[in-house]
Formats: sequence, structure tokens, C-alpha cells
Amino acid sequence: MGNSVLKIIFIMKKAYIFLGFFLIYMGIIHGQNQQLADSLELLYSQGNFEEHNRLKILEQLAINQLDPEKKLSRSDELIRLALEMDSTSYLWSGYIQKGTAYKVKANYDKSLENYFHAAEYANNEHLYKKIGAINITIADVYSLMGNHHNAVEYYQKSINILRKENDSITLAISLLNTGEHYLQQQIPDIAMVYFRESGQIFKNIDHKMGIAYNLGNMGMVYFQKGENELSEDNLKGAIEILNELGDYSPICEYLIVISQIYQNRKDIKDIKESINYANRSLQLSQQYGLKKHISDANLKLSELYEQEGIILESFEYYKNHIIYRDSVNNIETVQEIADLRTDFEVQKKQDEIVFLEKEAEISELRSRKQKNMTYASAITSVLVLLLAFTLFRRYNYIKKTSYIIQQETIKSEKLLLNILPEETALELKLNGKVQAKQFDSVSVMFTDFKDFTKHSLNLTPEVIVKSVDFYFSKFDEIIEKYELEKIKTIGDAYMCAGGLPFPNKNHSRQMIEAAFEILEFVQESKKITNKNIANFDVRIGINTGPVVAGVVGVKKFAYDIWGDTVNVASRMESMSTPGRINVSENTYELIKDTFDCEYRGEIEVKNKGLMKMYFVNGIKT
Repeated sequence: MGNSVLKIIFIMKKAYIFLGFFLIYMGIIHGQNQQLADSLELLYSQGNFEEHNRLKILEQLAINQLDPEKKLSRSDELIRLALEMDSTSYLWSGYIQKGTAYKVKANYDKSLENYFHAAEYANNEHLYKKIGAINITIADVYSLMGNHHNAVEYYQKSINILRKENDSITLAISLLNTGEHYLQQQIPDIAMVYFRESGQIFKNIDHKMGIAYNLGNMGMVYFQKGENELSEDNLKGAIEILNELGDYSPICEYLIVISQIYQNRKDIKDIKESINYANRSLQLSQQYGLKKHISDANLKLSELYEQEGIILESFEYYKNHIIYRDSVNNIETVQEIADLRTDFEVQKKQDEIVFLEKEAEISELRSRKQKNMTYASAITSVLVLLLAFTLFRRYNYIKKTSYIIQQETIKSEKLLLNILPEETALELKLNGKVQAKQFDSVSVMFTDFKDFTKHSLNLTPEVIVKSVDFYFSKFDEIIEKYELEKIKTIGDAYMCAGGLPFPNKNHSRQMIEAAFEILEFVQESKKITNKNIANFDVRIGINTGPVVAGVVGVKKFAYDIWGDTVNVASRMESMSTPGRINVSENTYELIKDTFDCEYRGEIEVKNKGLMKMYFVNGIKT
């Protein structure tokens, strides 16, 4: 069920992204609106409009029409008239809508053909924002086709163009779609890179809908990685915003995912919670007439009640699932298939009658040829079987080879992500090198263990390694939770930074919160009795300021940061005391309104002279 839920979410998100794209680039006040389309159809068919408005009305008809055949018809008419009137903008719009109509019909080759026509016209007019935007739609189609290489190529083209054009909203949409593609490819770590950047952009421009869908995507990343608590937190955050915006369709989907999270735990209380979330999805979808989601919620409840051994209830929910699932299906298409089959059967009977009438005439000829035909048929069958066997073996070989290549690609990408920050790893992959970058405001934290060297003399190498791994593994989890970046470890020293590779305004607060969680973990670990884990006290120092970041090395890559800010952060740690967080004056100025700080006075610091320092005691009440 987990994978089916993911697929449902992807479909929902693609629908939103296309809508958001057209809202921006085509000046549409509303998205697809069948009621508006029906009104426009009546107006257009009656001719109650001025001739100079014909193209505009046709464009709105093409955009708002939900029926793909009617959308296709109006798009063709719009393209024809736009060509006659030499109107590039309407021509571009016509090809966009025609491509979208074919996409809805799952005719992806035709969809791409029209999107490429739109891109060509945008390119001829040097409309770079439109080129960047159309590349998103092209990439989305390739993603639907399962063409990973082309999808990534066009997503990246879109991102590169939109970065240069400083088009924040469409860049965020492109990043969001790219992340969804990697999520579909079961590569959540890379997906998270794009979601983090798109999320930061949406936050910066206070785009609530974008923030909500980004949170939902992050929830799906954590769901795929098995980090259920983070998944639930993000999905609930998305639901809260979407509820305010009145966007109930994705809420229904997210509730099903949360239901799945509780179902996976298999505890009695958790199963009850799972049923509650599935019921909420069902009630909401029923309230707003969302048949697809009613079907999915009934299916989930059927699974849950079957798991609990309540067979009659499970059967009832499953019946409802089938009813609503079939009502969502395209009945016209089913009827067309049935009609074709009926026509085929009638024709077949007619052919049989004709055949019987002529059989007497050709029986003698058939007798003479029968023997030769038998031999020919046998030889043909053998050849067909041999060909089929050869093709089958080749298919299996290609399938296995493709799978091995895909798995090795995923392994190499994950390995690179373990070495470098995600954005840096992607830059290295795409360009073969990483450009050094200046960051104006970054918070740097150092930690080390008190008397580590002294304690190590009395410990075996195995215990030392296991102990350091025990602490640093948890530190990694904590800084990931607060969206910080691990830089490196040197012996018992741990170094991380906030505010890079994606600048944000809250990095100082995030760093302090992470520091308190590290202190809490170290204190709690002392209660654990494990002879293979040594107990230590930790010192923490933090400073904020400008740094330069880049990659060093050729054979062994290493991401590092440099500058006086780093040196001062190291001094803050060495001048701290066990169990305390020592911050510089720079950091204090950024957090003093949020955290209770204790002034330590000016303290002599090696190579720096007198510096003001502060202990952070906790959040202000």
C-alpha cells in the first residue's frame, strides 16, 4: 500500500504544478474550470463576441476545458488562427494546451511534439522565462514515460535558465518537480536536496501553497526512508496549511499516508489511530465529493479491518472501494472498447458465413495445399519460437543490466551524498567541479569531549571507535533534523554549520536548538549501561559570521569552510565548560531575543585577544 500511496501523491502533485505553472505564465486567474468552459463554449458557438477577442476566448476555452478531446479541438483551432494572424503568444499557448491534452490522454509522444513546438517559438522570440517554464512540462512528460535521463536533463535545463532569470516562484516549482521525479525513482536523498531549496524559496516569498506541498513532499521523502516521525510531522504541517487554503484533495491523500505509518507499527493503539486517520480521509472526501479519494479511503479501511479480523466490515468497505473506483474510471472508454468488441464479433460471424459458402468451391484446392501448408506452418512455428526465445533472453539481459546500472548509479549517488552536501554533490556531478562560494552569515559549531585523550588511554581501540560512532551518529541525526550541514570530524571534535549551502535567516536559532538536543542526548546516554560505550562530557562553542565554502582534493573529495568565523567558533568551544553552550558576541546578538544568555565577561582568547562570551541557558519564558 505504501508504494500505491506514493504514486497517488505524485499524480496529485503533478496536477498542482501544472496549474501553478499556467497561473504564472499565462495570466490565468483561475485554473481549469469546466463551468467557465461551458459558458465560453455557448458564447463562442453563438458568436456573441467582438472579432478581436476571438483568440483570447479560444485560449480560455483550451485552458479551462477538462475534456481532453474538446481541449484538443480548441487548441488546434487556436493554433490555426494564431498562425493566420501571426500571433506568437497565442501560438505558444495553443501548443502548450495541445501538449497538455495529449498528456491527459497518455499520448506522450504527441504531447512532447507539441511542447517542443512551444519551446521553439519561445526560443525564437528569446522568451527565456517561458523556455525555462516549458522545460518543466517536457521534463514532467519524460518522468511520466519513465525516461529518467531525459527527465533529469530537462529539469536541470529549466533550473539553470530560471536561476539566471531570477524567477523565484517558477524556479521553486521546477525544483519541486525535480525532487518528485527523484522520489519516484526511489532516490529520496537527492529528492530532499531539491525539496529543501524549493522549500526555502517558498518560505522566502511566503507562498503558502508552495510551502504546504513542499512539506508534503518532505513527508513523502521521510516516509520512503522509513523515518516515520519526521514524515508524520511534515505531513501534518502540510495538512494544517492546506486546510486553511481549502485544498482538501491532497489532505485526503496525506491522511492515508499517516494511516499507513500507524498501520506499520502494528500496535493495538496504533491500529486504532490508523483507522481514525483513514476515517478522517473518508469523511473529508465524502464531504467534498472526491470520488477517487473516497475509493482509496475505503480500500485502506478494508485492509485495516481485514487485518483486525473484522471480515464483514472489511468486505463492506471493499465493496464501496470498488463502486467508487469504477465510477471514477472512464466509462465512455470502456463502452468504446465494448462496442469495438461487438463489431468485431459481428464481423467475425459474417466472415464465417461467407467462408462456409465458399468452402465447397475451394475444398479440392485446399486438400492439395494442406500438406504443404502443414509443413510451412511447422517451420514457421519453430522459427517464431526461436525468435521469441532469443528476444525473451535479450529482454531479460537488458532488464537485468538496466537494473544493475540503476542500482550502481543509486549507490554512487548515495556515496557522494555521504561525502559532500547535497547541492555540492549535484554541482560536482553536473559540472565536474565545484565553485567556491562566499556566505555572508553562517553559524559554525564545534563540539569535543572533555578529557577524551586521557580516557582513551584506558580504553581498547574497539571501545573508542564504537563510542565515537555512537555519539557522532546521533549528532548526525540531530543536525539533519535542524537542516544543518555536517562539515567534518577530527578525532573527538565534531564540526557543523548552518546557513549553507542554502542561506536562511534562522540558522543561529536552529544551531542553538541542535546544541541543546546534543547536550540532552549526551546526558541521557550516561544512564545507559553498556561496557562497549564510554561516557563523556561534551563542550560546545558557536560563532556566527562570513565564511568561504568549497571542495578540496582530487582523489578524496572533502567539503570544508574557511575564515575567521571558523577560527573563533573553535576558540568558543575550547573556552567552554562541559555541559554548556558557549557563544560569541556575534551569535549572541542574533539569539538574545529568543534565548536566555549569561554574560561571561571578556575572556582572553589565544591569538584573538579579549572577546565577549555568553553561556546560553535556554529559551526565554
